[in-house]
Amino acid sequence: MSTEPQRRRTGDRGTPQPKPPLNDPADAWDRPLHPVKKLDEVARAYPGRKLTLDSERKPLEFYGPPDQPNAFSMDSLEFFLVIAQFFREALPLRLILLMIACQRAGGRIHLTQDEMAHVLDVSRTKVNEALREVMAHGIVFRVKRGVYRFNPPYSYRVAEFIPGTETMEPEYVRVEQYTAIAEIRSDESLPDLVRFPSLEQMRREIERLREERSKVRAERRHKRTQQKEKRTEQ
Repeated sequence: MSTEPQRRRTGDRGTPQPKPPLNDPADAWDRPLHPVKKLDEVARAYPGRKLTLDSERKPLEFYGPPDQPNAFSMDSLEFFLVIAQFFREALPLRLILLMIACQRAGGRIHLTQDEMAHVLDVSRTKVNEALREVMAHGIVFRVKRGVYRFNPPYSYRVAEFIPGTETMEPEYVRVEQYTAIAEIRSDESLPDLVRFPSLEQMRREIERLREERSKVRAERRHKRTQQKEKRTEQ
């Protein structure tokens, strides 16, 4: 037997090569792309495939599950950054997150203070104090007893899916943000900070708090230095 490596035999150039079946994925590599003119022809070429048509997705559009389409909140990242620096206690921040989670389409929050206290596991008195502090900055405002509303520039629930019951059909509610803003601005009974919200006031307060804390830290360092010097003299 010869020890020389055997060379691969090449087939005759004129012999046609076998083609994969139409449903073979490898078949797509040697076919040029061309615009689809008739879907019926594509369906006949790939009988094992299911063809569907859907609306074009827009850039930066959110998608939820089929039973809750677009049921999401739009939250301002700048708003989160400011309140994380402003509120020194955890309860106001926890309360804001709870209200973001529980708001309905249009930013309405159907929660009593007792329900807030139960979920957050604190007393109603503490919830009342935290709620007053949050409302003082125009983040939310009271519509009526047990109903509050978020200021749209900070957090806003665009839509919600209301499941059906035995007597009601399921309903998908969507409220445009600019409609809610226009409604709030036209209500002259609301405070100006609610009608024309701005985080600038909270930013100024953050700087004031930082200056105060800086002075306190400097005084503490000065006292420690004096105490150390007295111990050294003794």
